[in-house]
Amino acid sequence: MRVIVRTVSELCITVGSLIVLFVVYVLFWTGVRADDVMDDQIDLLRKEWAKPRPPAGSVASPPKPAPYAEGKPFAIMYIPRLGFTWNKPVLEGTAAGTLKKGLGHYAETAQLGQKGNFAVAGHRRTYGDPFKDFPRLRRGDAVVLTDGTTWFTYRIDKGPYKTVPTDIEVIDPVPRTSGYTRAGRYLTLTTCEPEWGHSHRLIVWAHLDSTQPVEAGKPGALRR
Repeated sequence: MRVIVRTVSELCITVGSLIVLFVVYVLFWTGVRADDVMDDQIDLLRKEWAKPRPPAGSVASPPKPAPYAEGKPFAIMYIPRLGFTWNKPVLEGTAAGTLKKGLGHYAETAQLGQKGNFAVAGHRRTYGDPFKDFPRLRRGDAVVLTDGTTWFTYRIDKGPYKTVPTDIEVIDPVPRTSGYTRAGRYLTLTTCEPEWGHSHRLIVWAHLDSTQPVEAGKPGALRR
């Protein structure tokens, strides 16, 4: 009997240790690796942007960019509300492997700065926790992106709005529940809700407020 009790106890300790190790992996190690991967994606972008490029088009009407390559980075996002050191790469697509490297652009939505709805998804937890503080976002907050030639400053109009994963209308060109009533240049951000679950989604919508060439320096929203 004592042997059985001892064996069960040892099994419980072993299982408990494995659970602790798994939690450490999920909470810490995936975050460390994801931060390194996201930094690598940003470095790739900056090296690409450092190469000679043709002159930018009109700032008032940014030229339509070439199609984005699946799984590749094409922009960097900054959200001052989440911290002035917060910056994440934006990659094309929302596949699981892509979202491990940064934020993902819904390929069926508009391109950055173009007419329509530029929609982006990000993990709330794990893989760097890019949208961990998503509920802190408020109306009027700036979301700034750059593609290496132009700064795009969006201003949040509504959110965080809670909905279900099947509510795909949130990334429509003119999302029905966003409050927008006509075509424009919009941004939608999506993440999971609750923090450690995926039964719902949190959404914010924003409109393109201003653009400027990178040569003009950082936009006001990024100046401390």
